[in-house]
Amino acid sequence: MATRTFLEFFAGGGMARAGLGDGWRCLFANDFDQAKADAYAAAWGRDGERPPELKVGDVGLLKLADLPAERADLAWASFPCQDLSLAGPGAGLAGERSGSFLPFHFLMMDLRREGRAPRAIVLENVCGLLTSHGGRDFADICGMLSEIGYRYGALVMDAAEFLPQSRPRLFVVAVDRKIPVTGAAGPGPNWHPARLRQAYAALNPSRRADWVWFDPPAPARRNQVLADLIEAEPADVRWHTPEETARLLDLMNDVNRAKVDAARAKPGRSVGTVYKRTRVEGGVKAQRAEVRFDDVAGCLRTPGGGSSRQTIMVVEDGRVRTRLISARETARLMGLPEEYPLPARYNDAYHLTGDGVAVPVVRWIAEHVLEPVLDRSETKVLAA
Repeated sequence: MATRTFLEFFAGGGMARAGLGDGWRCLFANDFDQAKADAYAAAWGRDGERPPELKVGDVGLLKLADLPAERADLAWASFPCQDLSLAGPGAGLAGERSGSFLPFHFLMMDLRREGRAPRAIVLENVCGLLTSHGGRDFADICGMLSEIGYRYGALVMDAAEFLPQSRPRLFVVAVDRKIPVTGAAGPGPNWHPARLRQAYAALNPSRRADWVWFDPPAPARRNQVLADLIEAEPADVRWHTPEETARLLDLMNDVNRAKVDAARAKPGRSVGTVYKRTRVEGGVKAQRAEVRFDDVAGCLRTPGGGSSRQTIMVVEDGRVRTRLISARETARLMGLPEEYPLPARYNDAYHLTGDGVAVPVVRWIAEHVLEPVLDRSETKVLAA
């Protein structure tokens, strides 16, 4: 039986919900994207019906009355990253997409005024948030959390610790000041890289006073590789013709072509991934294909254009075959179970997974940070 409760903002397909697991009960979920909401309903509704806790619409139009009366243990918000990403326009929290954090914050502020603010908040985004606008956006978020009664810390966690996908993300964890919180004496080697330590050091002293060095243990070494997740004959994508594969190889520079040649020379089967990127060479922009054969996929991205779709390359007995990554493969790379229903349209499925949060990372944070903190909160209430 679920004993803890949560609100899931910017919910997408409910990947935070999947990571939190059966010990958590969703009180409210929200996303403005109808295709994602349909996927959420397919995954978490009953008999094809939309779950009653799901409200579809812009977070900026939500009112306090839209939220449940019951105080939640957690509010999870994987707010849009486009304006914070290194690949984005750099508008930061003032941007149209990433600026949707502010309406979420105002809702948390209103809940605090009513005495039903969640006991904890997790914000998930790209690591670019640490340096956006010279670190001011990160400092502003810390300040806003402090002003509504939370202590906070942050973790940089790469999905590659759990899954064969390179996907570093920033997780800001905030806990109600009334709850006893213990952290490490300082930054640790696992989740606090230099860029996070620098962002912390740039905070003013009052904001640093509210900081907690959450330091969950490192997971066991991952024993799964990319090749373990690859479908032999996916239903939603086709293998490229030899001519299409040749054109892809022609886009590679000498360094990347050498990687393919090395894979050809090896016995057995090698599986890699390819991204098309625009590089400046001699002052001229050129499209290039870049490959990796390190048993890890590149970071999944939403398919805003053809170059953002990841390509699978399989080299076996000297033969090179290529195709787009399948929707089910993207779901596996996010840690979703096989029974998780994906949208029928390829782009909708890719958009859903590419925008999501890696399921085992959520579980690790829940198990080693959130649940121990909330257990202490419950112990304090019982002892009062």
